[in-house]
Amino acid sequence: MIKKAGHVLKTLCKTSSLPLHRQSQGQMDLSERYCYKPSLKWNPKVEEYFINAYGPEHFSRISEALTRPSCYSCIRVNTLKSTSDAVIKKLSAILQERGLLNGMIRISNDRKHMEDFCSKPIEIGESADTRRTYAQNNLVSKCMIPGLDHVIFVRGSGPHAIDYGLSGGKSPKEVIVSRKCAEAVLRGAQVYVPGVLACSAHVEKGDVVAVSVAVEQPGADGGWGANITRGTILQGSPADPYYFERNGLYIGQGITMLSRAGMFRVPVGVAVDMNCRVFDLPSFHDLLEGEIFLQNLPSIIAARALDPQRGERILDMCAAPGGKTTAIAILMQDEGEVIAVDRSHNKVLDIKKLAAEMGLTCITPYKLDALKAVCRSESDDLAASHFPQDVVGIEERIEKTSMAASDDLDAELVPQSCDVNSKNGTYSSKAVERKIMRKMRNGPGRNHCSGGRVEKSKGFLPNSFDRVLLDAPCSALGLRPRLFAGEETVESLRNHAKYQKRMFDQAVQLVRPGGVIVYSTCTINPGENEGLVRYALDTYKFLSLASQHPRVGGPGLVGGCQLSDGYTEEWLRPGEEDLVQRFDPSSPLDTIGFFIAKFNVSSKDA
Repeated sequence: MIKKAGHVLKTLCKTSSLPLHRQSQGQMDLSERYCYKPSLKWNPKVEEYFINAYGPEHFSRISEALTRPSCYSCIRVNTLKSTSDAVIKKLSAILQERGLLNGMIRISNDRKHMEDFCSKPIEIGESADTRRTYAQNNLVSKCMIPGLDHVIFVRGSGPHAIDYGLSGGKSPKEVIVSRKCAEAVLRGAQVYVPGVLACSAHVEKGDVVAVSVAVEQPGADGGWGANITRGTILQGSPADPYYFERNGLYIGQGITMLSRAGMFRVPVGVAVDMNCRVFDLPSFHDLLEGEIFLQNLPSIIAARALDPQRGERILDMCAAPGGKTTAIAILMQDEGEVIAVDRSHNKVLDIKKLAAEMGLTCITPYKLDALKAVCRSESDDLAASHFPQDVVGIEERIEKTSMAASDDLDAELVPQSCDVNSKNGTYSSKAVERKIMRKMRNGPGRNHCSGGRVEKSKGFLPNSFDRVLLDAPCSALGLRPRLFAGEETVESLRNHAKYQKRMFDQAVQLVRPGGVIVYSTCTINPGENEGLVRYALDTYKFLSLASQHPRVGGPGLVGGCQLSDGYTEEWLRPGEEDLVQRFDPSSPLDTIGFFIAKFNVSSKDA
């Protein structure tokens, strides 16, 4: 049974202690449905590409790992405000007070895994009871990897087999949530109203419901979608939408905080309090603000690999939400200058807020498209002469493309049939009025300002930074948990790589000779990782791969791959694989998929 503070669910919500194959045949059929056994869907050509890159068995393990969250939460301590030991003490007390420590025990039989993440190595021959006792006392522990003593691990537990009350052969009341909502729930979030798609009839506040997820399915037009009308009533029969597709896609059980009518009437709020989860990870929302930051381990290592020094001028090219930016500033003891740029107004505001929360003064955030990070001036012609001819002028080409895209967007926004307002000469239409009303009702979208001023930048002079971090926008195929991956095609993966190369071109111009560039992504796609390294080394002869500290990830991929359309991708060459870090989600480290490459910049005149 999974124990939770403040809730009495001993008979309604418990973890089954019997293996599925030992349950009755009547329970067997329902148990095969009401469980969590997702199968990640890929575009067939993308799947073929990854199988060629990793091999069928390895890629199968990666796909399975991606559907599950890491078994622990990783926390970075703001060492300018606190210490790891102090945070461990505070967190342990808070989690104990909330009753969360009782259900967060995860015992690993993998000795290497335990040695990597426990304060105490597991002794050979040590009993399970000894390990269990130790784990109970060390659910919050300091990372023992050299150079990462400011990192804390909080263990979770799972997967759990949830008892959905199937003994009577009757289907439980149910709520279907969107795929993105489900992925957040698997990471420890509650079910919020906007994520609810469908619900059983006659659900009242306080009812116990099973929570399942509607994952995108292939459509007749060749695309993907979850075609469920929001508010659909579930009957618990095969006539329900996605009834068979939801087999093995149940993520837990909870208590409704609203009636069925309330879930589809109010715009915000918690719809289901998830008391029994397949994966049980603690939430750190609003905990120790300014002292800690929840961050994936490879992201912390990427900032550490940059090795920023006090007094230096650092550029974080794609900085939002600010995790790596603040990590760099703390490593510099808040002495120097950290320039953080992002093209989104709201994301720049988020960076400002996080820096203020952590008490960091050396961070200056700007609104700027990283593709236009190099300031264009007459002096650029001299600086650009040291770069390959196909790289010179890339900003102009990108700017023209962006302007054309903006023109197209403006054209789309102009109503085809308009009436002229004779009083002020402006155009109005019913379509425009409806759009304005939607904005008023739904609030600002992702591309609109949410309030607050940010500084805009026109770019920076070449050779003006000591170090540059490019955590590039990518296909994000390493993030977990992930329940769907079918939207990516071979063509879209290649476009991601082209986009990253253009950003890297900017980074190379901005860093001074003798400086450092760190490039990272959160994807398992070799074309965006090793492929970028190959491009960088072949294009810029003054770049060389540098060793990284700490080194935690595995080696990179050597060789290359021919894609289905005949295009050949080149990756690393022998001897280069140990100079990069590749984080495999299926490895004992149990991290997201991630990649880090570090480059030393020699004289650009050579």
